[in-house]
Amino acid sequence: MSSNSLPLSRFKVIDLTAHRAGPTAVRQLADWGAETIKIEAPVAINKDKGGLIGSRHGFDLQNLHRNKRSLTLDLKSDAGKEVFFDLVKNSDVVVENFRSAVKHRLGIDYEACQKVNPRIVYGSIAGFGQTGPYGKRPGVDQIAQGMGGLMSVTGIPGQGPVRVGIPICDLTAGLFLAQGILIALLEREVSGKGQWVHTSLLQAMISMMDFQAARYLKDGEVPKQEGNNHPTGIPTGVFPTADGHINIAASGTVLFDRLCKAMGAPELVTDERYNSFDARRKNRDELNEKISSFTKKKPSQYWVDLLNETGVPCGPIYNVKQVFDDPQVKHLGMAVPMESPKLGTVSIVGQPIMMERTPQPKKMRRATPEMGEHSDEVLAELGYSKDKIATLRSKNVI
Repeated sequence: MSSNSLPLSRFKVIDLTAHRAGPTAVRQLADWGAETIKIEAPVAINKDKGGLIGSRHGFDLQNLHRNKRSLTLDLKSDAGKEVFFDLVKNSDVVVENFRSAVKHRLGIDYEACQKVNPRIVYGSIAGFGQTGPYGKRPGVDQIAQGMGGLMSVTGIPGQGPVRVGIPICDLTAGLFLAQGILIALLEREVSGKGQWVHTSLLQAMISMMDFQAARYLKDGEVPKQEGNNHPTGIPTGVFPTADGHINIAASGTVLFDRLCKAMGAPELVTDERYNSFDARRKNRDELNEKISSFTKKKPSQYWVDLLNETGVPCGPIYNVKQVFDDPQVKHLGMAVPMESPKLGTVSIVGQPIMMERTPQPKKMRRATPEMGEHSDEVLAELGYSKDKIATLRSKNVI
């Protein structure tokens, strides 16, 4: 499938991002067809402060920066900024996740961009926001996990704070920014004007706390660590089997009744220790032990099959290899092939959004680029002559 048949193919994006949160936002736009130009510092001045994660051909960078073209550009030079603003004139979106003051110091902030293109949508991610007491602080995922409350509710009670196993603040901030950019593009169809759209790792984390945050805001209740138990839905958690563990979600009277009958323990439904929500909450640990005494008698697959047939949500607990070996995951096509000139055929993580009329292609349209792979091509499209491009290269501008 060509990019022209994808929903965002009419938009042009300038990608100034590094690390993970910003690239996650741009990935949503690029995967859905936006013509995306990744700007990186030229090799001669690139000090590699870790902006691009891992090695050029490592799994992380290859997964984050697919479906883009690469232009090397020295944004600290006047000639580099001239090229940048020529790109802005012909683009729809600029995305960056510098520390909040950097874009202003470079002179490539929203105000500067909108002067040359009033329709530009400018997307930004910072650690803690663009302004405020922490506006100038550097922010990374684990710091935001701690400050946003997630680490206080993750883990076994009493073990101390625990980070989750993915960079959830980076990823969700990127997704929220992509959503904000799309909202701004829709609004531009009415107003004809672009705008600055921004979020932060901290805001994303607080938003993801969702009902745990709402428990405090509405009722003043400070959530605590609950381990593998759902904090409010009982019984919901991890239970042992003859050959491992499974997840069971049987909160509510109907599901609890189904679970008890499937286990051959209908008496638990009427037992006064478990016959109401409040009773099950009060006696959760004892109830979990009762359920475990049944589940550990049979293998995991037995319970997964039986309980799902009964209408009780139940599933295995996979490692990542088992995830991609699962027939449903294969059916959903979450491992997508990408043809790389340097690496051959590799698989990367696909999009979770399904669109029936304008679906994702069966393989990535464009491999993650080499640094500056498309510099000449992009500049030629701007009308730069071969001589001018050669001059820019000789001065390490590109």
